[in-house]
Amino acid sequence: MTVNHGVLGSSPRRGAREKRSKTYVLFLFLFKLLDKKAISYYLCNFKMKVSGFSFVRNAIKFDYPVIEAISSILPICDEFILVLGNSEDDTENLIKSINSDKLKIVHSIWDENLKTGGKILAQQTNIALNSISKDSTWAFYIQADEVIHEKYLPTILDSMKKWEKNKEVEGLLFNYLHFYGSYNFVGSSRKWYRKEIRVIRPNIGVYSYRDAQGFRIENRKLNVKEVDAFVYHYGWVKSPYKQQLKQKYFNSLWHDDNWIEKNIPNKEEFDYSNIDSLEYFEGEHPKVIKEKIEQKNWKFDFDIKKKNFSLKDRILNFIEKRFNYRIGEYKNYKILK
Repeated sequence: MTVNHGVLGSSPRRGAREKRSKTYVLFLFLFKLLDKKAISYYLCNFKMKVSGFSFVRNAIKFDYPVIEAISSILPICDEFILVLGNSEDDTENLIKSINSDKLKIVHSIWDENLKTGGKILAQQTNIALNSISKDSTWAFYIQADEVIHEKYLPTILDSMKKWEKNKEVEGLLFNYLHFYGSYNFVGSSRKWYRKEIRVIRPNIGVYSYRDAQGFRIENRKLNVKEVDAFVYHYGWVKSPYKQQLKQKYFNSLWHDDNWIEKNIPNKEEFDYSNIDSLEYFEGEHPKVIKEKIEQKNWKFDFDIKKKNFSLKDRILNFIEKRFNYRIGEYKNYKILK
């Protein structure tokens, strides 16, 4: 028996088309009804937002690669908050040379009463952290002498996306390379910290801890996931003259004048030869710092076979190299499995 669908009822295909048509008309109605700005704001709230943050003071005087630091992570940031301390040089115009709409400068006056124990560094970090947008998903912290290689940006971004919805993950943990004396050598002893948190989940009570090396929440360690990326730390690479200036001032943030007088040599240039162990750096530096490397105007060389270790340090160093385990390592974080 032949059934005439045109008489007895609508075909399944026709019914589906009518349903889609009604849905489309409803969507157009709602789109016209709602303010376009409101729709844009609604959609933006479903997009992962990354805020970079840092602080600096006297970047020129102490030769901080702060332009390189900011520029290295700016491509994956929606905004960057830079707290600019009262400087004796032209740091502000140096920062403004970045010329990016993402960059926001917050001015601050350093409280000299907070210099003991490096507390001022944490305070300045917290000013920056508290100034980022309230709707940020992640906050990317980078210090004025740290740079991220561009090859790691996709990996970092992937990690942010991977753990975005997992609220148990409060931060991301990075590996470190500490350059020393020149851009050709990296520290290879126990005196250099191997990992630290550089991405945190904001607006959940996280704050900079002690001297701003790491973070905490409610006085406990953050739960973190490791990222397969390195922070390139260039704080120990500058001319011997600039390094000596920095050492005198930087140590004053932890110690009183008597300690400085006893422990910091009163001379014009820093002696880079007083180091326990170095290795050659065989990789490539980030593109953003290559111009600065070309401007290097001092010489430093080191025999990497030379190891200035005590017997205790030799044993501990052997264990670390052999088993990739550092006895007594300070870990201001809890790695989630």
